[in-house]
Amino acid sequence: MKTSLDPHLRLTDEELGRIDAYWRAANYLSVGQIYLLANPLLREPLTREHIKPRLLGHWGTDPGLNLIYVHLNRVIVARDLDAMLVTGPGHGAPAIIANTWLEGTFTEVYPSVSRDEAGMGRLFRQFSFPGGFPSHVAADVPGSIHEGGELGYSLSHAYGAAFDNPDLLVACVVGDGEAETGPLAASWFSDIFLDPARDGAVLPILHLNGYKIANPTVLARIPPDDLLSMLRGFGYQPYLVAGDEPARVHRELAATLDRMLDEIAEIQRRARSGERVERPRWPMLVLRTPKGWTGPAEVDGERIENTFRSHQVPLEGVRDNPEHLAQLERWLRSYRPEELFDAAGAPVADLAGLVPRGHRRMSANPHTNGGTVLHDLVLPDVRDHAVAVDRPGEPMVGATGALGGWLRDVITANPDRFRLFGPDEVESNGLADVFDVTDRAFLGRIEPGDDHLSPGGRVLEVLSEHLCQGWLEGYLLTGRHGVFTSYEAFTHIVDSMLNQHAKWLKVTRDIPWRRPLASLNYLLSSHVWRQDHNGFSHQDPGFIDHVTNKKAEIVRVYLPADANTLLCTMDHCLRSRHYINVVVAGKQSAPTWLSMEQAMRHTQRGLGIWEWASTDTGYEPDVVLGCAGDVPTLETLAAADLLRRYLPQLRVRVVNVVDLMRLQPTTEHPHGLPDAQFDAIFTRDKPIIFAYHGYPWLIHRLTYRRTNHENLHVRGYREEGTTTTPFDMVMLNELDRFHLVMDVIDRVPGLATRAAHLRQTMADARQECRDHTRRCGEDHPQIAQWRWPG
Repeated sequence: MKTSLDPHLRLTDEELGRIDAYWRAANYLSVGQIYLLANPLLREPLTREHIKPRLLGHWGTDPGLNLIYVHLNRVIVARDLDAMLVTGPGHGAPAIIANTWLEGTFTEVYPSVSRDEAGMGRLFRQFSFPGGFPSHVAADVPGSIHEGGELGYSLSHAYGAAFDNPDLLVACVVGDGEAETGPLAASWFSDIFLDPARDGAVLPILHLNGYKIANPTVLARIPPDDLLSMLRGFGYQPYLVAGDEPARVHRELAATLDRMLDEIAEIQRRARSGERVERPRWPMLVLRTPKGWTGPAEVDGERIENTFRSHQVPLEGVRDNPEHLAQLERWLRSYRPEELFDAAGAPVADLAGLVPRGHRRMSANPHTNGGTVLHDLVLPDVRDHAVAVDRPGEPMVGATGALGGWLRDVITANPDRFRLFGPDEVESNGLADVFDVTDRAFLGRIEPGDDHLSPGGRVLEVLSEHLCQGWLEGYLLTGRHGVFTSYEAFTHIVDSMLNQHAKWLKVTRDIPWRRPLASLNYLLSSHVWRQDHNGFSHQDPGFIDHVTNKKAEIVRVYLPADANTLLCTMDHCLRSRHYINVVVAGKQSAPTWLSMEQAMRHTQRGLGIWEWASTDTGYEPDVVLGCAGDVPTLETLAAADLLRRYLPQLRVRVVNVVDLMRLQPTTEHPHGLPDAQFDAIFTRDKPIIFAYHGYPWLIHRLTYRRTNHENLHVRGYREEGTTTTPFDMVMLNELDRFHLVMDVIDRVPGLATRAAHLRQTMADARQECRDHTRRCGEDHPQIAQWRWPG
């Protein structure tokens, strides 16, 4: 629908002139960044030497972004709004950088880029230039929480920023190309989870400029009624502003923004006054303007403006084609820079009234530098949630079930800065205790029989890993804390999103004005070894491998062996800053090996010898049994029990690893174990049989520089799986206790012949267990009932 021009909301001619001048200034600065190496204010005729040797950047989206930015500034000033902007269209950095320079924030964080002619020259030179700024709205740009290099995450980031920020308006520009991605398509559902009583507001702005790199965009080519019906179906009230005549577009956009903000204020007023508000129909803007608006209309006989050809660099041959160079100069001068910048090169005073003050500037909003508003969590003492251990292996407890009670208390103690995110799996992953104190956030229709649904719930569940990840990232980037819990196999869905967040964390470590954020915490349960019921499609531990490819100063991987170790690990992760923490833990009933005090010490060490399970005290071991992960630990200890019984003279050392990065040298990872300590624990020359949760080659990659690497033999997941019993699953991958004993016999010098009978016994035991599962449909009693002998 198109707004009418309410006479009370119309711009005066003076306001219109200032807005248009500001827009022209931002457009001029955007073009200058793409093209100019010198002569930033065109004090002299443009020559080849003034042009960058490599023209990199994207013009097509910039005029629309500049238009949106200046109009948002107008309403921020008029209404004293606390607002920020998330920029979805890729490569929109020239526009956003231009506006941050006009606002003065860019100069505040980069003083050498002053607000004068010399500073403008530096601004232009550094864009898409070696040692300078990328063409995306990256972490270097003040006011940004969203990189925009990979499309699809803007709207989920915007909603994540709005959760628990009741006074914040998050404007989010969604590019019509970006709208074709799966993550963005799912993001339209986010309004169903936004509580107007306690959350901020998101103002989606779908920018229809019609084209991608070489093709039209889908949403720009479907009938307008279909598009608006689709958006209404998602629960929005869409307002359409369209045109190519600047004055009219300015007037319509100003009136429409005022109308939408009035509607947002009314929705929030009603919800916060205690009135019961059903799912609100939030306003959103559909803005249709030409691609590459105000740029060259035609180049070399081909139409440029409002076609895909304006997407990147409309005039590519500027250094070698005199006509292109003249056309560029006419383009730049069409903005009349002499009216926009004073003799020193600073923005003229007449533009200053459109700039919000201090933290009201979107580029200086504290929420966009989340570490500046971050508060520590109030964390309950994990010792109050300890599982009492009678002896190693007793009692049998689901690790995530024990964690659920602790997370319940975390939610209670932090009602406005911690949330739990998951794709419909919070209860399935053993964390149901959180629903003692909160619900699942939901503003859709709630019917009798629904379980723990309410607008103000602290748990966000939706069957889209992309949404969970995007919401959590937006939440963290604006200074809060959270945990993303998911089935292990399907966390791969957000591999690419993790890539982008890891890059953000890596880059911001070296930006002095950026402050550390709360860590991104993954809790992966329903893991590979306990997906025997769902089968092969649910069996994949490779997310760990993906994570360990990231920069060492960013990533941490933890494999707690039991409930108490998991509690200690999560306590550590929620206290940490600026990391990606991956924690893998089971939800089924399993042995508790360590008391809380033992677990705390073991977690602090990251790895260590379990003396109570070893038989080498005071001696050099004959073999080291290493393990990482709850099921590999169980099988390793069962193998150690068999070795005690059948080979009592064999000196066995059991080493459990919680912090996987401890396996690396200190030169490779900050958590790495020094070589001397590694050699003391794993020996320099004895066989190491290592049972690992994931793909075995990762352990080899982490340890390839260690002295004893050639004696390391790793058992792990070999991409063998099906719907079967838990023990048959480990047998399929040769990680079972019997196979570990056989590995010891094969690799300890002198045992192959002396223990040949035992090896045969182990092979027969494997076959007996395999036959039992095929015959009875469950694991053999000797497996299901095994306990550590004590």
